[in-house]
Amino acid sequence: MTKADLVEEVVRVSSVSKKHAEIIVNTVFSSIIEALQQDDKIELRGFGSFRVRRRRSRQGRNPKTGDRVEVPEKRIPYFKPGKELKDLINGLSERIAGTVSGEAVPAPDSGEGPGEGSSES
Repeated sequence: MTKADLVEEVVRVSSVSKKHAEIIVNTVFSSIIEALQQDDKIELRGFGSFRVRRRRSRQGRNPKTGDRVEVPEKRIPYFKPGKELKDLINGLSERIAGTVSGEAVPAPDSGEGPGEGSSES
C-alpha cells in the first residue's frame, strides 16, 4: 500500500475531499516524524509503537578495498507491532494450525488463551 492508496482509503471511508484527505495523511506522517526527531515515543493502541533506537559507533570495512572505516553512531526508527495487530495478522494461520493439530485455538478478538480468564467456576 502506498501513501496515495492511504489517501484514497480516507476519501472512501469519509466525506472529505481528496485534497483534505491528503492533508490528513501528510499531517499524521509529519507528526510521527517530528516526534521521533525529538526522541518521543509514539504509541498507537491496537496497532503498535514507534521509537528511536541508537546504534553505537563501530569499526566497519570498505567491501571494495578492505580498509577499516569508522561507522558513526546512528539513530534508527523502530516499529514494534502491538499484540492486537500481531493477532489479526496471524489469527487465520493459528486457527488453521490449531484445527489441524486438534487443539482449540481462541479467536483473536476473544483476548483469552486456553485456560485463561474463565469466569465460570
